[in-house]
Amino acid sequence: MPVTDELSLVFGALADPTRRDILTRLRTGPITVGELAANYSMSRPAISQHLAVLEGAGLIVRTVNAQWRECSIREAGLDDARAWVDEQRADWNERLDLLGEHLGARRAEHREHESAEDTESRREERR
Repeated sequence: MPVTDELSLVFGALADPTRRDILTRLRTGPITVGELAANYSMSRPAISQHLAVLEGAGLIVRTVNAQWRECSIREAGLDDARAWVDEQRADWNERLDLLGEHLGARRAEHREHESAEDTESRREERR
């Protein structure tokens, strides 16, 4: 079954190191397909396939400028992914904080129990 939700398309596109590298190169501004292809030891059709995946995920825009095909980053392309990651991070931070509080309470209970046992042992030694 093909993936169609936007978030899965974005993460799927980002799963490939070549596509992540392409996005890194596009941070400086629009680049022609030929300039991008020159950076990789793969065919132009393979580069075009990577670009199609990035475009399908909404991460880049391809335009025609005279006889050149240029690619540029679509600024809002990562917004949904960033929001999802931020939500997950907040959720996990909250869970870890609660776990820390729980473990702290358990340690305090354990120390109180040990202290009570020590006190009882000293009483018995005196008898």
